[in-house]
Amino acid sequence: MTSGSQQVRLSVKRVQKIYQTGSGTRFEAVRSLTFDLHDGEFACLVGPSGSGKTTLLKCIAGLMQTTSGEVALDGSPVSGPAAGMAVVFQEYGRSLFPWMTVAANVGLPLKTGGVPKSERAGRVREALEAVGLSAAGAKYPWQLSGGMQQRVAIARAVAARPSVLLMDEPFAAVDAQTRAELEDLVRRIWKEHNMTILFVTHDIDESVYLAERVLVLSSSPTVIQNDIKIDLPEERDQLVTRSAPRFAELRAEVYERVQFAKTNINGEVEPARQVLA
Repeated sequence: MTSGSQQVRLSVKRVQKIYQTGSGTRFEAVRSLTFDLHDGEFACLVGPSGSGKTTLLKCIAGLMQTTSGEVALDGSPVSGPAAGMAVVFQEYGRSLFPWMTVAANVGLPLKTGGVPKSERAGRVREALEAVGLSAAGAKYPWQLSGGMQQRVAIARAVAARPSVLLMDEPFAAVDAQTRAELEDLVRRIWKEHNMTILFVTHDIDESVYLAERVLVLSSSPTVIQNDIKIDLPEERDQLVTRSAPRFAELRAEVYERVQFAKTNINGEVEPARQVLA
């Protein structure tokens, strides 16, 4: 699916994050980072280990204060958790309450947000149906597999009906088969709900399979080193897409630029290279 319009949904302008260490020194994790996501766009963030991917996502989500710069959702500055954004974290086991049913977990943000009980029930039901867990509402998270628990976390985000969905390496802790199923699930939800998605991953193949754009981060202090268009067909299949020559070319390009980022300590932008069409 191409972007629904050229309307800027999420804007990140010159964001910088500096930590004050215990010894009194300053550590610059993110340096003057800028990019826009348009309505209905799906982008992945990749980069070397320690490049600040999670730090950046937390700043965008309003869960961590930036040192300077601005994050805006639909033109309004983000200074804390915003109603139009939802986040799915990697550690699904820690984000779900084991003493609450699946349905109660999914509906909790709606309840705290003041959504009427009658409306909550419908939205929870729709969200569980969207992730293939219609029959699991009365179960508890500990009765489900890891992949199913992550589906519950995704359903909770879907139930909030966000315009922007932020995902922080959400499939890193599941097996390869479950990961493939969850990747296809997220692409289907993206299409059906016309969300704008920013997906952090360390898996290059995953970034190419999922996204319309791959943003490659430099080593820390982090900037956007490359912004790569993923021109694969809109309809994707785990076997067909991943065996396509174009997939291999794009994977090689992203891999090469991540490798460059590992040795690029000055945040320089790598010169673009020609990739066969």
